[in-house]
Amino acid sequence: MFQKIKSLFTQTAIYGTSTIVGRLLNFLLVPFYTNVLLPDEYGIVAYIFSIIALVGMIYGFGLEAAFFKYSTSKEGGNIEKTFSTSFLSLSVTSILLSTIILLNGEFILNTLSLEKLFLPSIYFAAITLAFDSFAAIPFSLLRLKNQAKYFAIVKILNIVITILSNIYFLLYLDFGVNGIFLSSAIASVGTVIFLLPVIYKNFSFQKNYNLMENLWRYGLPLIPAGIATTSLQIIDRPILRILTTDATVGIYQANYRLGIFMMLVVQMFDFAWRPFYFSHSNDADSKKIMSRVMIYFTLLLFLIFLIFSFFIPDIIALNIFGKSIIHQNYWSGLHIVPVILLAYLFFGLSNIFSAGLYIEKKTHLVPIASIIAAGLKIVLTFILVPFFEIMGAAIATLVAYLSLAITMLLLSQKAYPIQYEWARFSKITFVSLIIFLTTIFFEQYASNQIILKIILLLLFIPLLYLFKFFNAEEKNKIKKILFAKS
Repeated sequence: MFQKIKSLFTQTAIYGTSTIVGRLLNFLLVPFYTNVLLPDEYGIVAYIFSIIALVGMIYGFGLEAAFFKYSTSKEGGNIEKTFSTSFLSLSVTSILLSTIILLNGEFILNTLSLEKLFLPSIYFAAITLAFDSFAAIPFSLLRLKNQAKYFAIVKILNIVITILSNIYFLLYLDFGVNGIFLSSAIASVGTVIFLLPVIYKNFSFQKNYNLMENLWRYGLPLIPAGIATTSLQIIDRPILRILTTDATVGIYQANYRLGIFMMLVVQMFDFAWRPFYFSHSNDADSKKIMSRVMIYFTLLLFLIFLIFSFFIPDIIALNIFGKSIIHQNYWSGLHIVPVILLAYLFFGLSNIFSAGLYIEKKTHLVPIASIIAAGLKIVLTFILVPFFEIMGAAIATLVAYLSLAITMLLLSQKAYPIQYEWARFSKITFVSLIIFLTTIFFEQYASNQIILKIILLLLFIPLLYLFKFFNAEEKNKIKKILFAKS
């Protein structure tokens, strides 16, 4: 069992390296934007990107998940046949949808209550959506074939192009907001160009209408779930824009993005998790492995929560070349960061719990959890923001992700029951809560807050030992690691 779990986390590390490097490169745009754009301009950027993210779920039609399922099960024939059918379907629909956007740019602009100067951004968004859709299935094929290096290189090149284009269009040509979306479009086109060898090698024009029908039948029920899941991440921006100001949206966006350090781990794990559970679902010990993975993943996520909750204020205040990492205009939103980190933690757990629904082909149940969570977030955001402003939006996000994890667990347990180790989960949660609250209480009295936080973090593992979290097998593994002969 340990060997299989080790394999999962090895794949997580491979994909994670590319994800971390790519996302961290992309994260450099947050300091860049906060030091170049005013909060109201950054609010517009966040608003338009939130709309792109929602529309992007429609572009995907759930065919990425369908491609994974039918490729691993061989139900659609060989992988190349499944790839060709999936890629052709998405290409045709993406071209049609983007053409509609391009022909109705001004109408869309007015519908979104944006000024006419942002019309180019709508056109660039249409290009981005189409080419991101073209790239989805080739990226999935690389994951399925464990071609992690190719995957990583293309992802990183995409980010590098995005960053360089942003610097050029914003600093040298002063294109402002439109320059950001032009950069995104250029990067998306470049990504497809880099993926052309994969497409050329695996694509054929053989028609398989039966496979196409099966792919769509599997994928279409996932669209509401995809929209709802995306809404969990971005629907608060449009609502904030309705209830507050563009500047408030910008401040919220900048601080929300600081949760990237948790989201990175969740995302890189999910890259490896989906192929892993499909590949091992028929193993005799599959459920025991999934239960143990949940515990280890929870342990990792709570440790990340504590580290970045403690040190984010110190990190963003670092002075580099005369500028702080995040401009002081945005610091008023720092108090939402621990809440967002915790929200992403529960999002990670929901990915763990959802495995049973995908394994048992119960994808029609997936939208239930996502729609409930998204609906809860929308309602709570409208209720809480007038009283607590951006903290209200953050709390709504946390409650929504918690709801997603719980509902996904309940639904999945009916389809594919797993005996999770809840006693150990409770111990991780309790120890993390003790350390977090102790820090909040004592940091106001500490002469050196950083030293206090480091000491409390170092108590994390000893406290778990004290509460008898580790079993005998794990203790032996830890001893071997700590006392291994060099």
